[in-house]
Amino acid sequence: MNNDRVEGNWMQFKGKVKEQWGKLTDDDLDVIAGKRDQLLGKIQERHGITKDEAEKQLDDWHGRNPTNFFERY
Repeated sequence: MNNDRVEGNWMQFKGKVKEQWGKLTDDDLDVIAGKRDQLLGKIQERHGITKDEAEKQLDDWHGRNPTNFFERY
């Protein structure tokens, strides 16, 4: 997969992520850059929740979100 394409799609997708997890900063989202594990870690860190809870939130949100970014890349 072309890295430019992944990065371009992440730029569009990260606004939706920030809406869901408002404590994530723009810098956090730049570091995450579309990496699921990075996103889970930052959700856990910023929201003070366990890894299991972060995974549950991401899975629940991902199921409701029509843009399945992580499944495509």
